Amino acid sequence: MGRVMDWAARSDHLGGLPRKTMIMAVSAFAKAVANLCNKSSVHNADTLMNLVRSRPPGVPLITVSNHMSTLDDPVMWGAFKGLLSLDPELARWVLAAEDICFRNPIFSYIFRTGKCIPITRGGGIYQEHMNEALQRLKDGSWLHTFPEGKVFQEDVPIRRLKWGTASLIARCPVTPIVLPIIHRGFEEMLPENYNNGRRPLVPLCNKDLKVVVGEPIEFDVPMMVETAVLASRHVTPPLQESKWPVLTSAGQELDETAQRCLFIALSEKIQSSLETLRLLAKRL
Repeated sequence: MGRVMDWAARSDHLGGLPRKTMIMAVSAFAKAVANLCNKSSVHNADTLMNLVRSRPPGVPLITVSNHMSTLDDPVMWGAFKGLLSLDPELARWVLAAEDICFRNPIFSYIFRTGKCIPITRGGGIYQEHMNEALQRLKDGSWLHTFPEGKVFQEDVPIRRLKWGTASLIARCPVTPIVLPIIHRGFEEMLPENYNNGRRPLVPLCNKDLKVVVGEPIEFDVPMMVETAVLASRHVTPPLQESKWPVLTSAGQELDETAQRCLFIALSEKIQSSLETLRLLAKRL
């Protein structure tokens, strides 16, 4: 994990100049792809804009979305009229696949200064950099995740979600605001099977890109924790548990079985919200 350059992600790295430069450059690229090369529209944009700029101090924000292409982030943010956030401190953090975004030192530096957190797919919810994501939430920051875990370009219902996002909600001392987002057309802008099973070298143009912002998902975490603890007493533990640490959430200690019950419940609620928004987006 040495190649992920944790030092480059620090806000005080070289006085913050690399981060500011990267955020501005990426924002300009996203704006160009979304609005000059393609036609984009955003529904309910003010909900996200207001939460990014003026949510209560210390309250973290998690945005969750479907994953249609490897350029969803940052291009989806470029679709917003005006500037979503050029302030390096307000700009989103995002979970990014280590095998794609951190393949070499140059990529690692670019993505780290661009506020990307490396995640090893299959590495589990307690892998090293999930703790970094949790710390960003404890700081009250904005974090974006793709809870499906990989790109899916088929127009089908939202698949079962990975538990990483749910685990962050459960582990965070202050329950985050969780905002669902659905986008469409990005699979046409950067199709995975464009040329003999490969995606194009540059984004395609003249596509219709649509971003639909939902409303915050309501979570009664203490009640969900209580329900998970009770449900876990009737669940047969797996033959080989993965030795998760005990999780304290909403004042209760949860063993691995109770955590699994809680993460399933949280993930299903997010999945349901995303699917409802996906169906709405098809009608807009």
